[in-house]
This record gives sequence, C-alpha cells and structure tokens, in this order.
Amino acid sequence: MSILSEIEMRKAIERRDKSFDGLFFYGVITTGIFCLPSCSARPAKHENIRFFLSVEAAMTAGFRPCKRCYPVNGSSQIEKLIEVARYIEVHLDEKMTLPSLGEIAGLSPSRLQKVFKKTFGVSPKVYQDAVRMRHFKHSLKKGDGVTDAIYSAGFGSISRVYGESTRNIGMTPKVYRAGGAGEVINYACRNTALGFMMMAATDKGICSVQFADNESALLSLLRAEFPKAELIISASQKAPELDIWMEALDQHLSQGAPRPDLPLDMRGTAFQIKVWQFLLSIKEGEVLSYGEVAEQVDNPKAARAVGTACGKNPIGVLIPCHRVLRSDGGLGGYRWGLERKRTLLDKERRKRSQ
Repeated sequence: MSILSEIEMRKAIERRDKSFDGLFFYGVITTGIFCLPSCSARPAKHENIRFFLSVEAAMTAGFRPCKRCYPVNGSSQIEKLIEVARYIEVHLDEKMTLPSLGEIAGLSPSRLQKVFKKTFGVSPKVYQDAVRMRHFKHSLKKGDGVTDAIYSAGFGSISRVYGESTRNIGMTPKVYRAGGAGEVINYACRNTALGFMMMAATDKGICSVQFADNESALLSLLRAEFPKAELIISASQKAPELDIWMEALDQHLSQGAPRPDLPLDMRGTAFQIKVWQFLLSIKEGEVLSYGEVAEQVDNPKAARAVGTACGKNPIGVLIPCHRVLRSDGGLGGYRWGLERKRTLLDKERRKRSQ
C-alpha cells in the first residue's frame, strides 16, 4: 500500500474500517489505551489521538492494549497479560517484581518476562518506565511543577526520570556505534522558518532533526551520522507517521503551533541522555543556564559537560537545547547556528508575553 496520511488514518478510525486493522494503531492519551482502527470504543477527540505502526511502538510510548478490540494477536494468555499491563499502570509508584506480576498472569517470573516481551515487544520494566514518562509529560503539560510531576508519575526521584533506563528505548548504543548497521532510517526534508529541515526516524521514533541551508547538506549530515544504515526517503509504507510529524513540527516553527509531542529515539552516553531528558521539561519561554541544568541532573560540577551534551543533541527543537544559555545570559553555542537559536528564543518569548 502507499503511504498513509493523517487524514486517511483519521477517516479509517471514524468509519471503524477493518481493512486498516494491522496497518496502524492509535492510542488515546486520556485513557492510556491503544486500539485497532475498527475499534467500537467511543470516539476520542482528535487532539488526544496518537498514531503507531506497531504494537511495540504503542507499548514503548506507554499505552496498553484495548480489551474491547484486542489489537494484539495471540493466545488466550493475552487477556491476562493485559491485566498485568493494567496493574503496572495503576501501581506506578510501587516497586514491582517479576514474581508478583507473574502471579497475576499465572506464570513463573521467567515465563512472564519472555511471554510479555514476545507479545508486546517490550519487557514489563520498560513498559513501566514508558507509562511513568507518559504520565510525567502529561503532568507538565497541565502546568504542574517538575518535582510534583516526577513524584506523581511514580519515579520517586529526579535521577530516575533522567537515568539510564531510557537507553533501552530506541536504537541501541551498540547499533549506533556501528554506524546504524542493520537499521532502516526514513527521512524527509522541508523548508521551514529556520531554513531547510530534515527529520529522520527509525521504527522507534525520531532519531534526528537537523537544519542547514540546503537539502544536500542535510543528507550528508545524516549519512555521516549513520553511514551503514539504510536511508529511505519518506515515501515508504514503513513510516506513514513521518510526514505527519514533519508537518506538525513545521507548523510549530512557521505558524507558532504548540511543539508536537513525538516519540524520540535518542542515542548517546548515559549522561547525554540524562541531560536531553531533562531539557524536555523546560517550558516554552523559559531558559536555564548550563550550571542550572547540571544541578537539576544531580551533577552540579558538570556545567561544561552539559554544554557538550547540548552541542551533541541530534534532535533539534524537539529536544529544546536552545533554551540553555551561559550563566551571564549569553547565547553560548548552538549546533545549527546562533541566529537560529536567537530566532527560536525570540519567538518563544513573544508568544509567552501575549
């Protein structure tokens, strides 16, 4: 089939069209559930819907399978595994063990781990972290403070939000070090208010958002970062979301629409990912110094390392490293040029003052 547009997917959901079942799934952020297009559940508001290509992608984003349409193929164990997922979501602030979760499904700890991951594509621990992150981001959007959002999501401490557990979501460090060998990366380019932009994504999420003066320069940057990956322009049936994501980010840059909440495939050192995760919590119109970020990630002497992590950020704007300045208020550096950083900050300040 040809690439699906957002309009086509929304129409398929409205019609409850079974012919689209398995081609994509949709999650509802207010319920935490993902469904088949043909699901008979009450229609969700457009702004609360997220699209996914696979069960694994939906589970990695912290959504559990619907018990009405059963979007997961499998045996009679599926319902019990959904109960385990539901239990994890309801008890986010509790420390869970495989033996206790195994009792819910009537499986041994090792068997639960194997079956859960085979069915959903992620382990129970990865799913718990994903659900916590979904709750954390939702709390921030409601206007809760960072600390309140952290504890209400069940993390227990700041370090656990920005810790190493996020490394198991997305391209593994081993694959990244190998130049993306064996990975398929879809990409697309668009002319925006910041010049030419390229977005690239694996099947887990966006792995790169770069800016340059022309498309050939952007493609060279992507090839340099992933020299052994298979790069495919976005007219591919494997990435119908990419055009939707590009349009959403372009509207943010060019028309002042809200910054889209999109799945990210981050690769880097443990410290870099810790910094990038924290940057996601800095609200539009706010800025922090490199030293302040270092303090927030529990490493107050690492201001210089924070600056390096910001400079290594491969996902521009969606990971808002432009909101970090020098302690004297100077712009500091920016991977895509100081003029672009200044433009982003000026737009955000004007929008916040309106």
